[in-house]
Amino acid sequence: MINAKQRWIRRSIASGLFAALLAGCAGTPPGSQAERVSALPPIQHPADNPYTAAKAALGKQLFVDTRMSGSGKMACQSCHYRELGWTDAQPLSRKDNGDLNSRHTPSLYNVGYQTIWYWDGRAATLDAQILAAWRGQTGADPARVAALLNEVPGYRSQFEAVFGGVATPENVVQALATYMRTKVSDDSPWDRYEQGNSRAVSADAIAGFQLFMGEGRCVACHVPPYYGNSTFYNIGLEHGKAKPDPGRFNVTKEAVDRGAFKTPSLRSVALGAPYFHDGSVATLEEAVRYMAGGGKADPDKSPLLVDTGLNDLQIRQLVAFLESLSSSEAWNAPQLP
Repeated sequence: MINAKQRWIRRSIASGLFAALLAGCAGTPPGSQAERVSALPPIQHPADNPYTAAKAALGKQLFVDTRMSGSGKMACQSCHYRELGWTDAQPLSRKDNGDLNSRHTPSLYNVGYQTIWYWDGRAATLDAQILAAWRGQTGADPARVAALLNEVPGYRSQFEAVFGGVATPENVVQALATYMRTKVSDDSPWDRYEQGNSRAVSADAIAGFQLFMGEGRCVACHVPPYYGNSTFYNIGLEHGKAKPDPGRFNVTKEAVDRGAFKTPSLRSVALGAPYFHDGSVATLEEAVRYMAGGGKADPDKSPLLVDTGLNDLQIRQLVAFLESLSSSEAWNAPQLP
């Protein structure tokens, strides 16, 4: 398997959604998250899966444990590394059985704020997305894995303490979902700048934000403070391919959704190259140039995507702003039972 960490070292690191997200949910993680500088509201955990530190810790162990996969060689973390913005630095990653995926690994940052999951939005809940990836990406039989976990004394005692019973496919997913909701990109230099630290970012980043909100037209799809949304747009990337990916159309069967993919959050985007749903663009500057230039001449492309006429300096300023949205929280691998 390609060593994603080594690939990252060689790279240069450069809303309207929240009201709906807050409805019908309960529970906020205590502790250090509340002490961070953030423009984001607290993550809300569903009433049927409330947050506890013990549950998140259990989910973190499961996230890195290769025993969760069909082969025993792959974990959730095999495609999601903290230092890579919870992506994997590969255009297209491979499944547990060696098959190549058809889309780029999306970031796990801020998945708890989303309202729909996967590039095409085929999962209506985070739990559904996790279960599908557990089965499809890591090739697991959830019932068999749950039985295996119950044979490990350390896991068995944790599941008993957290859920009051043995491991099941359902509570394994709940533990993973709880942990993944802690993947919040906040406390960025830009957040600190907006909260009064005038030296937190460069002059180019400030100019880039002005372009982002104005002439660059980025805000039309990437709304602060999340800098993304759960809507879908065709940005022209599939045009001209021998076998174009239908994108959202596969889910809705609506012509307007042909070639449309979910708008990602731009928080910590500088950590997560390559870019777009097909991993076709190697650097953040190239991605900004593509979007600012209006993309390919796809007749089905969103009318929001137009050539903004930005010059080289302005492109670099936009990149500087996007780089200032990166968080830098610590992450340490858990000890497995």
